[in-house]
Amino acid sequence: MQFEVWAPLTGHVAMRLDGATYDMTRDPDRDGWWTAEAPAADGSRYGFLLDGEGPWPDPRGRRLPDGPDGLSAVVDVEALAPRPAPAPGTGLQDAVLYELHVGTFTPEGTFDAAAARLGHLTALGVTHVELMPVCSFAGRHGWGYDGVAPWAVHEPYGGPAGLARFTAAAHAAGLGVVLDVVHNHLGPSGNHLPAFGPYFTDTHHTPWGTAVNLDAPGSDEVRAYLLGSALAWLRDYGIDGLRLDAVHALADDRALTFLEELSAAVDDLAADTGRPLFLIAESDRCDPRTTTPRSAGGVGLHAQWNDDFHHALHCALTGESQAYYADFAAAPLAALAKTMTRAFFHDGTWSSFRGRTHGRPVDRRRTPAHRFLGYSQTHDQIGNRALGDRLSASLSPGLLACAATVTLTGPFVPMLFMGEEWGARTPWQYFTDHPDPELAEAVRSGRRREFAAHGWKAEEIPDPQDPATRDRSRLDWSEPEQAVHARLLDWYRTLVALRRTHPDLRDPDLAAVRVAHDEERRWLTFRRGEVRVVVNLSADPVTIALGRNGVRVLAAWEPLDHPGPDGRIHVPGESAAVLAP
Repeated sequence: MQFEVWAPLTGHVAMRLDGATYDMTRDPDRDGWWTAEAPAADGSRYGFLLDGEGPWPDPRGRRLPDGPDGLSAVVDVEALAPRPAPAPGTGLQDAVLYELHVGTFTPEGTFDAAAARLGHLTALGVTHVELMPVCSFAGRHGWGYDGVAPWAVHEPYGGPAGLARFTAAAHAAGLGVVLDVVHNHLGPSGNHLPAFGPYFTDTHHTPWGTAVNLDAPGSDEVRAYLLGSALAWLRDYGIDGLRLDAVHALADDRALTFLEELSAAVDDLAADTGRPLFLIAESDRCDPRTTTPRSAGGVGLHAQWNDDFHHALHCALTGESQAYYADFAAAPLAALAKTMTRAFFHDGTWSSFRGRTHGRPVDRRRTPAHRFLGYSQTHDQIGNRALGDRLSASLSPGLLACAATVTLTGPFVPMLFMGEEWGARTPWQYFTDHPDPELAEAVRSGRRREFAAHGWKAEEIPDPQDPATRDRSRLDWSEPEQAVHARLLDWYRTLVALRRTHPDLRDPDLAAVRVAHDEERRWLTFRRGEVRVVVNLSADPVTIALGRNGVRVLAAWEPLDHPGPDGRIHVPGESAAVLAP
């Protein structure tokens, strides 16, 4: 079997394989690369000794049975579970995504246990499962954003074979799979890449320290390393799309950016395989160039999360005004209306949170609505709160139904966060399992300091290292059977079905969306083609002029009176309805 590793700064490289040591030789055709031939089988353990130090796991290794500080294991990629093609008609324009964390979606916290719950998702009607990061990280549990081995699958979840089985099961159920990947940093514990070469650079600094080397000397190989990892998820595991974490934090001054290179490579793979692969960005820049085609001078990603939509909707529902919500709190329904017709609230407007103007306008003539994802809850927007409290902790079932209505009938590709569909009462808290005691204490004290600035007492903040914090964040699958949760779940199913069957609700034309609202009385209506959506966030009933007669109710959270001869409709408090001619 051929083994190879990039170690450009090393004078001698050897490989430790199943207890035997093999000297490696320089590849004369590839600068910095070392190769060796040795007998190996699926599961063989190996690592590399660099100038006598190590052995360290393979940076491109697919499996780390003992975690990132142990040896790699050989994986026969061809022997992974078969991956039937996903059901047709699941491109982004028709998509409804469902974000989940493998470790807390089920009590077992494994790919196989998550696969056993796919029937719930097909009954809900979503089209894609979006997995939070699954690459290997230190410790047994965590959110996954401190991964240190971008090619390897976290062993406690089930390793590479478990991920392949999950993808195969999802495809067999007609569901696509999106995987969250992190290229802007690697975790601080178990990261052995610096021993191999210039994977990081102090030319730039990020919130996590030195930057991943995308533009300094040696960056060609670092880019190839990350590109290869991204394509491997799509090619070898049958993943249908990637969510790219915090692309605004990618420090990259090269003329051809890493994101453009990745976009081109994924488009080429899609063309070669005939599969509709896509890339979804998380970005706080409010920059439409992120999803503008490369041929038009953009980066060429296929969609991006729209936090402005979330923030406006959250403020309208809760009245909160702290931190970044301050930009939306003065007139949240007006802000929400703007996002629903122009995508970004910050399109060159003043941001009091940032102390400067922010964003860039979206050209609605050239930018379809499915370039953006809309959501009322995500792992970040819940878990970055002090207590990890969901909307269900403070809102009535009626207001939760209103949030679902705006998200699922609005112009953007809807994304749900696991458990929101039944109003889960379990929190989603920030949890870690760092084996390094100093790092564990730094994370614990840092989180307490962060929230102390907002008036929280240290003892009120859940300890990320306490296993109970993780346990509290697991979904309670007995809840959907309870009446109050079952009613909301049925509402979500109804709305998802309406979206998937009614073409007007998937119309990509942002300029065609018409929104009216009353900030004081807290109601909002919007039109998507022939469909009219009414949402009353007030506890009091309101009367809204629809401007026409003869409408029929497609769905209503509370019973509605039919419009009178003057075209007015009476909407109960904290309720929503979807209407059509």
